[in-house]
Amino acid sequence: KEVKRLNEHNIRLLIIGDLEGFSSTLQEHIHKAHEATKDNDGLTLVVAANYGGRWDISHAAKKIACDVQSGKVNPDDITPELFGQYTFLNEFPDPDLCIRTGGELRMSNFMLWQFAYTELVFSDALWPDFKETHFWSAIKEYNSRTRRFGRTDEQLQEGS
Repeated sequence: KEVKRLNEHNIRLLIIGDLEGFSSTLQEHIHKAHEATKDNDGLTLVVAANYGGRWDISHAAKKIACDVQSGKVNPDDITPELFGQYTFLNEFPDPDLCIRTGGELRMSNFMLWQFAYTELVFSDALWPDFKETHFWSAIKEYNSRTRRFGRTDEQLQEGS
């Protein structure tokens, strides 16, 4: 329904997830929307529909297994970097910050691979009630942290 407006604003639509769970009509609409907006480069709107982090990881593993079987990939060449290239969000950088609303203190199977070094901020505010003050509070908390990317404070000090 919104493809025309997305094109007017140079927005690419990307719907990620197990689309096979949807009707063939909906899958066709999604495919047409992807095709119609694929060359837009102003912004990318990613919609996670029937998406789960475990599904994404298992799907990536299946694709790598197929490439190993066909000889495109040598098993010795499989690294975390290569594996990440097989995930559905491979063209985007990993998030720096995730703000989880609604008082939940879990990730709910969302972007498990991509969140390895993402800073997490939890808010009790429900999404419809999440206001600018909540956002700036999360940013303030994020800015107060030291990003270590798996290293210890000592390792950070040694590297500087």
